[in-house]
Amino acid sequence: MEMETISTFAKKLWCVKKQLILFLTPLILLPLLFGLPEKEGKCLYVVLLMAVFWCTEALPLAVTAMLPVCLFPTMGILPSKKVCPQYFLDTNFLFLSGLVMASAIEEWGLHRRIALKVLKIVGVKPAWLILGMMITSAFLSMWLSNTATTAMMLPIANAILESLFGDLDTLKENCKVKDETEGELLCRVSPTVPYTVPVKDSSNRHCLDDNFKHSWTESEYQMKVWKGFLICIPYAASIGGTATLTGTAPNLILIGQLKSYFPECDLINFGSWFAFAFPLMVFFLILGWLWISFLYGGLNTRAQAEAKAEAVIDEDYRKLGPINFAEGAIAFFFILFAVLLFTRDPKFVTGWSTFFNKGYVSDATTGVIIVSILFFFPSQKPSLSWWFDSRAPNTPYVPLLSWKKAQECVPWNIILLLGGGFAMAKGCEESGLAAWIGAYLQPIAQVPPAVAVMFITAFLACFTEFASNTATIIIFLPVIAELAMFVKVNPLYFMIPATTGCSFAFMLPVSTPPNSIAFASGHLLVKDMVKTGFVMNILGILSVSLAMNTWGRAMFSLETYPDWARPVNMSSTVTDIQFPSVPPFNLTSL
Repeated sequence: MEMETISTFAKKLWCVKKQLILFLTPLILLPLLFGLPEKEGKCLYVVLLMAVFWCTEALPLAVTAMLPVCLFPTMGILPSKKVCPQYFLDTNFLFLSGLVMASAIEEWGLHRRIALKVLKIVGVKPAWLILGMMITSAFLSMWLSNTATTAMMLPIANAILESLFGDLDTLKENCKVKDETEGELLCRVSPTVPYTVPVKDSSNRHCLDDNFKHSWTESEYQMKVWKGFLICIPYAASIGGTATLTGTAPNLILIGQLKSYFPECDLINFGSWFAFAFPLMVFFLILGWLWISFLYGGLNTRAQAEAKAEAVIDEDYRKLGPINFAEGAIAFFFILFAVLLFTRDPKFVTGWSTFFNKGYVSDATTGVIIVSILFFFPSQKPSLSWWFDSRAPNTPYVPLLSWKKAQECVPWNIILLLGGGFAMAKGCEESGLAAWIGAYLQPIAQVPPAVAVMFITAFLACFTEFASNTATIIIFLPVIAELAMFVKVNPLYFMIPATTGCSFAFMLPVSTPPNSIAFASGHLLVKDMVKTGFVMNILGILSVSLAMNTWGRAMFSLETYPDWARPVNMSSTVTDIQFPSVPPFNLTSL
């Protein structure tokens, strides 16, 4: 009876866990207000409070992001006139323009046409189809959200897999292994298998066919390929989002915090980030494909199954019909959107922004100009004869994108989440909290810089397994910026790997929405994601380290401590902190 009472009480506690977190967390963190320097303690209180609420989702993420608006002014950390503008910086408008463009692409189905075309090109052998899925998912995730990309690609993958291997339930049934007697192993073989697998009978005798020693039945092999298909899509979507500034929120958090901490730093924009991150994305994508193909795939299937899969792809593509005027218009504006962002100020050549007043035109300006056109550009081909044809139907004018559709498709909460991140970073900067924490990270200053980069990337990649990547980078990027200034190393050398590492959450279903969507299909186990994701994380850390110490080092002059990183604009609280004497990192020794 007592155990039953305890169990009932525990279940009730679990039902109100979010309310308990909301009530207890502020009380537990109260000692910070009295045991630390005044401003730093207050700011740390707010940061940890938001971190707990973000990680546990005790409040909606967007609501937690608005806490600085009420807490920073009332606690004397930052005045309201400095907090509120952080929620609509030009970085937010760049992200918003990317989201609106993505909603127009989804509205007219251009993303599905791109996906099927890529799959027609790569072929239908499992390893090549996995590559096609990963290329398509990564490319679409550069412009669409990784969640939308995964949701769109999974049904395509399932249709192809059913044509390759048949019904999934039958496949699962064929994979079951039953014990008839203790010590006896029965291997069930699909009737379509052209070979015999090793079987042990009660006298421990092997099958007569000793030439083929393979631990998988054909059905087990097919099930593994199926899992490989499902797991590669969310992983590729997460990787692809790192290649563009608008691809994922942490990239934009980096830009916003760079502008806040280092106003004179103009090295990172859409074009320069793409020049650095796209080769990194391609390199990591190839490594991921090799690992997933090795773990799950194979190049050999029956020709009949391949023909069926090819027929499914061809039929789906045929159903799309010829490209219509709206799709062509969206494709044109999409390409124009990308080209103008790339060429505004690519650094290695003169960009078109030189035609305007210096510093007046940003990536946000470019994005808003292009997406604004979508709201009045016609979705039907204009015809002069329509004006003179009395029998022509008087159909209403339909633009490429309506505001109602944009309202439905754009995740507005992400805009507030970005703003909350910028507000938190501003508070950490003005209060001196980031510098105060950075002063206590002295041990990192004693390790070689390349090792420090790997450590930072690995730490954030692990942390983001349990928290959203946006919340993770919001919490840690101010500290990393102060650490870089503390040890006299180019801040980009630490901040770029940290930002990229936040997108490398591969091990758990709850790590990212794409992982959750793939796991919700019911065909993946947690151990599948952990086993695959652990190696993916290692590959990602090594890829980032390679990129930072090769072309990244050359692009951003990482071997020198730049003038724009001198803490001339820091608050008096920051400059009053006495840092121990630490020699600067010497990147030339790498």
